[in-house]
This record gives sequence, C-alpha cells and structure tokens, in this order.
Amino acid sequence: MVSITVSAAAKAPSFARDLPISVEVEEGSTIGELKQKINRKFPKFSTSRQKITLKGDRKPLDDATKIETVFGGKLEGAELQVKDMGPQISWKTVFLIEYVGPLIVHPIFYYFPKVFYGRDFQHSALQKYVFAFVMLHFLKRELETLFVHRFSHGTMPFLNVFKNSFHYHVLSGLLLAAHVYSPKYAAGAPAIVGTYRDNATFLKVATAVWAFAEVSNFHTHLTLRNLRPAGTKKRAIPAGYGFNLVSFPNYFFEILGWVVISVMTNSIASHFFVVVATVTMAAWALKKHKNYKKEFGKEYPRSRKAIFPFIL
Repeated sequence: MVSITVSAAAKAPSFARDLPISVEVEEGSTIGELKQKINRKFPKFSTSRQKITLKGDRKPLDDATKIETVFGGKLEGAELQVKDMGPQISWKTVFLIEYVGPLIVHPIFYYFPKVFYGRDFQHSALQKYVFAFVMLHFLKRELETLFVHRFSHGTMPFLNVFKNSFHYHVLSGLLLAAHVYSPKYAAGAPAIVGTYRDNATFLKVATAVWAFAEVSNFHTHLTLRNLRPAGTKKRAIPAGYGFNLVSFPNYFFEILGWVVISVMTNSIASHFFVVVATVTMAAWALKKHKNYKKEFGKEYPRSRKAIFPFIL
C-alpha cells in the first residue's frame, strides 16, 4: 500500500472540507478506484462528480488509467487534485429529455391551431408531410437512445440539460412548429396553391430523399454501436457505409434530412434551424475528426473528410 495526497483543485465542496487527504492505494490501482475511495471518505462526493487531474493540470485522467503510470511508477509523495463537477445527469436521460420536446410541441401546434392562430383550418399536404417527418424523426431518436446508443461518458453536468434542450425544444420545436403549421401553409393558401409545395410528385420525391437520409443515419448509428462492446469505452476506426467518405456520416445524413424539410417549406424558421444545426454539427465533426487522426495516426484514412464528402 502506498499513500498519495488528494487535494482540491479549486475550493473544496462543503461535503469534502477535509481536503487535502491521504489515500492509501494498492499497486495497480486505477483512477476509478481512487474515486471510489474518495467517495467512501465523502459519501456525498459521488464518483460521477469527481474530476481527477495532476496538480496544476486541467485535463481529466481517465478512470481506467493506472495511477502509477501517471507518475512513472513513483507513487511515494505523489499528489492528485479532485474537482467537484456539480450535480450530474446521465447522457441517456439528457437525450431523452432533448428529443421529447418536439414530440410534445409539434402535436400541440398541429392539432390545436385555433389556440395559436385564432381559427381552425384544413392542413395542406405539405403540413401533413412535415408533421409526419418530424414526429418519425424524433421518435426514432428516442428509440435509438434507449436501444442503440452506447455512451462513452456516463454523465454530464445537470445544468447542461437546459442548454442542450434549447436547440430541440425551441428551434426544432417551438420555432419550426409555429411557422410551418400556421395558416400561411394551410390548404388553399396562396403559398401552397399552384406551387411546388402542392405538387404530389415533388412531395413524393422529397419523402424518398428524407427516408434515405433517416435510414442511412440509423445505419451509421448501428455501425458506431457495434464498434464499442457493451460496458466498455473501446474506440476503433469506423468503416463501411458512409464512413469511407467522412468520419461522421451520421451528422451528414441528419443535416440532409432537415435540408429536405427546409426545401419543402422554404420557411425562414426551417432555414434558420438548418443553419444552426449544420454549424453545430460541423464544429463537433471537425473536433472529433481531429481527435481521430491524433489517436489513430497513420492508420486513419487520410482522404476521409470530417462531415461533407470531398469538401469538409
């Protein structure tokens, strides 16, 4: 057994005011096991709230990392810091909360137009198609969260759920629903009659492209799931459908599906959502693409782009 010092990286939380403390660890102990010892010392300091770092460093140490490797095998006199990350919530719960917003908001606007627009009216074929697309998309996302996705991180700060939900509840929920299901796009409205929005062939082609994007997105999620065995954080280079061109075809197909809705409606609300979603996912893709190349080095395909084939 070796004793190492654990101090507070910032102000010690009220339930761990005895920091710094000495913790005895066995040879081969991991950061995760150290967290468990800290939790036993301070029961309210759950392992999910703890961020363990080297003294003076901000980069968190992975739970699977052996403590002795952090210090080159010399544990005597070693010191690590712990920071309280605040109340946590599981990623799965966050996703479920995010995606349920549009599933509630869109039916309210669609089925109760008199409440929002002062009168009832007949929905156009366009509105019916968009409503079906949105509901099926977010139902798919909920089911994927429950039965497909495997998360590399168990939790995230609780307050992030509000920030993350804004994108879905407000932009693809409230903003999109209020505009697309308005009388402007109702059956018989000038924006519909005699335009491509009322063309049966156009709507069928749009449906085919949208369905292609959704099925392709689902396929890439299955590929990513199969890369990570249950209960592990294993990472591997994805390959196959979509991945041969870009690192994150799931984002590309997601964007394609929303672009279809944007083209169908030519709604400023849908255009705005597509722009925000594209910029957001492109930023995620570029960051993760860089991490892939750094992690796998020469093994990672050099010609592969981040999100848009042959472009970005």
